[in-house]
Amino acid sequence: MQSTSLQSFSLSFHNHLLHADRLGQHNPLLMLHGAGQASRQQFLALRYALLKQGRASVAADLIGHGETGGLIQHSSLSLRTQQTQAVIQATDLAGPLSLLGSSMGAYNAIRLSTLYPTVQLILCVPGIYIPAAYAVPFGPAFSAIIRQPDSWQHSDAWEILSGFTGRLLIVAAEQDAVIPAAIVERLYTSANRARERELVWLPTNHAIWPWLDQHPAHLAALCDKIGA
Repeated sequence: MQSTSLQSFSLSFHNHLLHADRLGQHNPLLMLHGAGQASRQQFLALRYALLKQGRASVAADLIGHGETGGLIQHSSLSLRTQQTQAVIQATDLAGPLSLLGSSMGAYNAIRLSTLYPTVQLILCVPGIYIPAAYAVPFGPAFSAIIRQPDSWQHSDAWEILSGFTGRLLIVAAEQDAVIPAAIVERLYTSANRARERELVWLPTNHAIWPWLDQHPAHLAALCDKIGA
């Protein structure tokens, strides 16, 4: 029987203490939050709904976020990937991974799919970046790179997804002022070798998680698409 309580744990990473938790045991979905004020807390409603379907989950607050805290300038896209790798090792996730990435976390999920066998990618309001920004600490230099007009067109995400053969689900927002629809559509078309691929548009803005919390029918539909 799956535990219905969050099992909290922490692990050291570069002089920080990462706070994370696991909910359930069967076929865990590893969730990666985005930037700004995001944290693992935003996924709770989805995680408990998935647990009712028998799907477990693991999530962590990365440096500069949530319970982990610290300065965001002490992190980068590359270090976010490394932090997630530390969580994978600490939880001994067996077998191919299932990854859900939200906003910036979607790009980390895509990069992680090149490091581990990955059977499922769920990209929510996905932010996409170029290789030149990957190892640059968050701050003015990082912002200068990603604010170059249409820099996303030179992302490595397209090539990575062109080789992805698992299940792909993209969750986008119709009123998203952060992520252009062109990014969403190119992610979908790039994954032309995926075993399954689906694109879902939600009638809201980039902040999909509080919206889903208030719209249980859409949350339930998303759980069904993610699967057990």
